Amino acid sequence: MEFLDRYQQIVAEAIDKYTFKDKPTELYEPMNYIISHGGKRLRPIMVLMACDLFGGDLNQAVKPALAIEFFHNFTLIHDDIMDEAPLRRNKPTIHTLHGLNVGILSGDGLMLKAYKFFEDLEPEIFKACIRIFTHTGLLLCEGQQYDINFETQENVTYDDYIRMITYKTGVLSASSFEIGALIARANFKDAKAIFNFGKHIGIAFQIMDDYLDVFGDQASFGKKHAGDIYENKKTVLYLLAREHGTEEERKELDYWYSKKTDNIDKVYGVEKIFRRTKVDEKALRLIEKHNEIGQNYLQKIDISEEKKKPFIELANYLLRRES
Repeated sequence: MEFLDRYQQIVAEAIDKYTFKDKPTELYEPMNYIISHGGKRLRPIMVLMACDLFGGDLNQAVKPALAIEFFHNFTLIHDDIMDEAPLRRNKPTIHTLHGLNVGILSGDGLMLKAYKFFEDLEPEIFKACIRIFTHTGLLLCEGQQYDINFETQENVTYDDYIRMITYKTGVLSASSFEIGALIARANFKDAKAIFNFGKHIGIAFQIMDDYLDVFGDQASFGKKHAGDIYENKKTVLYLLAREHGTEEERKELDYWYSKKTDNIDKVYGVEKIFRRTKVDEKALRLIEKHNEIGQNYLQKIDISEEKKKPFIELANYLLRRES
């Protein structure tokens, strides 16, 4: 998709321009390390796309787009610490290389640097963007806590799960689009429509993440295979397996999820139940459902279909990903 290449180039050049040269290097080099790994840099691209959609000036949106990227990477550093994850994007995680203290500090530093990237905005737009950005950060923390709670919580419902992934993943995509729209001075109705588009695409993206954790190719996914099973994460796969499994299968799931262990038998046993209950097919249907809801919100925006086309392409691209 050519439009993605264009936005990725803008983001890459901005990241290169704003590489941290501050001291102490022990703090800032790990920050540069995770930012330089890139990934697809989708969330800053969402800021730029929304700004473009509503006819805004991309130059005004570049630094806020970086704010989103820096903030996202801050969450990844701390998420990896909490999950004791050895890999991120097929590279060693920061706490694995530099220890927990540096991991915590460099994550904090990225978050604070992110706030500084809004400073050039006009006061009214600055206030609106910071309000959204801060609220998003708080929801993300709540989502992370729900995720942690679920590891030991006996009864987790599907609604609980959707709330958790909405807060943990959906709102960051949603807010990226909304911030781009606000910088372009879109009206309230359109800004909320693009927010809701991003929210449901983000939900679908996280369900796909849960799916790929078990059913994806480990080499291209860049994370430990079945890490969610090891961590007792009550993902959509687990919830669907409980809903559609037999009493015996539910008891076996309860047994394995009462232990936090790297025992390969646990992964094998849980995966076997997942395959028998066909949760892979059911998860893919949920992904498509949220994709459709998101695209319905996109259609509510009174802008030409031609301008909406990249958003539909982006959503379809995200939900066909292998990594």
